[in-house]
Amino acid sequence: MDMRERLIESTRELLWERGYVGTSPRAIQERSGAGQGSMYHHFRGKPDLALAAITRSAEDLRARAEAELSGGGTPLERVVTYLRRERDALRGCPVGRLTQDPDVMADPALRRPVEETFSWLRGRLAGVLAQAQAGGELAAAPDPAATATALVAVLQGGYVLARAAADAEVYAQAIDGALGLLVPAAPPRSR
Repeated sequence: MDMRERLIESTRELLWERGYVGTSPRAIQERSGAGQGSMYHHFRGKPDLALAAITRSAEDLRARAEAELSGGGTPLERVVTYLRRERDALRGCPVGRLTQDPDVMADPALRRPVEETFSWLRGRLAGVLAQAQAGGELAAAPDPAATATALVAVLQGGYVLARAAADAEVYAQAIDGALGLLVPAAPPRSR
C-alpha cells in the first residue's frame, strides 16, 4: 500500500474510532507511519484527507451492499442476505457513526458522501423490494420506499442499541424483528 492509501485507511479507522475532532493530523501520521511532509504532499490538510476517507468508507458500504443486493437468489432472499450479513455490531457502521459527529454534519463537503450513501441505499433497497412485490414474494401493501427507509433505520438503530447494551445480540434481535414484520415466514438466522 502506498503512502496515500495508508493515510486514507488510517484516517478511515480513526474517524470510526474517534470522530473528526479526535482524528488529529498527528494521530493520522502515527497510525499511517507518514511524516508531516508526506501527509501534506498528498492532501491539502485534515479536511481534504477526511473527505477522501469518508468517501472511501461510503464507496465500500455501497460496494458491499450492491454485491449482496444484486447477488444470487430471489429479490427477497437478497434483502435477507444483506440484512443478515456478518457485521461488527458493537463497533457500528463506519458511515452511520459519522452522522453523530457534529463536525462532519456541519461541513457540507464532509456530509455529502454520507447523505448520498444513505439515499442510494434506501433507493437500492426500495428497488429490490419492488422487484419482490412484482414477483409475488412480498405483499403489495407496503410501500417499497418507506419499507426501505425503515430497514435502513433498523440497521443503524440496531447498532446504537447493541452498543448501548454492549451486546451484539441486541443488533441481531432488531434485524430478526424487522424481518419478522416484513416476511413472517423468514427462515430463522443461524446462531
